[in-house]
Amino acid sequence: MITMNPILQSTLSRKNLMALTGLFLCFFLVIHLLGNMQLLLPEDKAVVSFNNYSTLLSGNIFIKIVSYVLYFSLIAHAVDALFITLRNRKSVVKYAYDDRKKASKWYSRNMGILGTILLVFLVIHFKDFWYSYKFGSIPYDTNGNKDLYQIVVNAFHTGWYVVFYILSLLALGYHLLHGFKSAARSLGLYHPRYAAYVQKFGIVYSYAITIGFIIIPLYIYLKQFIQ
Repeated sequence: MITMNPILQSTLSRKNLMALTGLFLCFFLVIHLLGNMQLLLPEDKAVVSFNNYSTLLSGNIFIKIVSYVLYFSLIAHAVDALFITLRNRKSVVKYAYDDRKKASKWYSRNMGILGTILLVFLVIHFKDFWYSYKFGSIPYDTNGNKDLYQIVVNAFHTGWYVVFYILSLLALGYHLLHGFKSAARSLGLYHPRYAAYVQKFGIVYSYAITIGFIIIPLYIYLKQFIQ
């Protein structure tokens, strides 16, 4: 019986876990974007709708379970990515001539940098919104819900914060462009017959998520100057 090298087996297992957690995070981004799109409603409707939505997320037991899966996925995805990157650097074979620029996109070769940008963004994002909502002293709206809408609007009224947010989302977009196809390959879903469809879906998904999230802070920031 042929046995797999333990190191190779460990790497494949980690890649599979990273692929699964990555695809779950892709699914979460869709739900998160749909929820945040409520911020584009007229202000009187957005306040009520977004704050009710936030209260539902914080009080529903099913949502809490999903949130724990989300936290695990974020941590596991980041740790696995770091582990695989370090292992690949240690085991890389240097050739006399290695023109990888012709074989892969620049964002595919710099997933570590993009991932680091996203990690910094997530820390700031969780601190400004999730931590403030859970543990901070924030005001309540007229319906008795925590006014997360106002916290978000105040943040997106700051120019440098919007620029940082948009740059981070561009990093997310490039991360998704490579990550979606890579996850499909790791899980054996990248069959030659369907490869073109998987790649096109990944491109459409990456653009939709990136543009969708960028529109929100831009809209809120620019809206303050035309009211």
